[in-house]
Amino acid sequence: MFSIIQAAGWPVWPLILASIAAVTIIIERSLSLRQSVVAPTGLLQKVVQEYRAGTLTQETLVKVQHASHLGRILAAGLRNVNSPREVMKESIEETGSAVAHDLNRFMTTLGTIASLAPLMGLLGTVVGMIEIFGSQSPTGNNPAVLAHGISVALYNTAFGIVIAVPAMGFYRHFRARVDSLLIDMEQQAIKLVEVVHGDRKL
Repeated sequence: MFSIIQAAGWPVWPLILASIAAVTIIIERSLSLRQSVVAPTGLLQKVVQEYRAGTLTQETLVKVQHASHLGRILAAGLRNVNSPREVMKESIEETGSAVAHDLNRFMTTLGTIASLAPLMGLLGTVVGMIEIFGSQSPTGNNPAVLAHGISVALYNTAFGIVIAVPAMGFYRHFRARVDSLLIDMEQQAIKLVEVVHGDRKL
């Protein structure tokens, strides 16, 4: 493996750093965007049950808030449970915006890596071509320099594509996952508002 890196030349090092960053983000987002972490099943039912029973204390709200992202949204609404519907909805929307920002963390970086990796590979290709043409001389060609230039050109192109394809795939997967989770949490927050104000049963 190290011999391949040596053959690829210096342009491969930015690609290696980009691949490490991409793998780190993919692992972190895979763990952070789990259903149990973002919106645990049955949380809304549990909160509504305690609210109706009158056992929803400030301490319970703190636990709910720190348990998950959905808990943050529900706790924000329940802290304004005695306020008008509009006030309760505004508090939920404010917290929801912060939650959406947290769920989209590092997504821009991953998308940027997916977009720039082929370009960085292309840079390596250009550097390799420069070395190839630089090895040409009126008296003949230098086979060693010619071979090295071809290696730089081909390896960097391959590395760029290998990094970009999975990075783009995971980027689109995570974006769809975040959208799905946000819709789910929005629907549950709306249910909470309607249940609290007596417009519907859960």
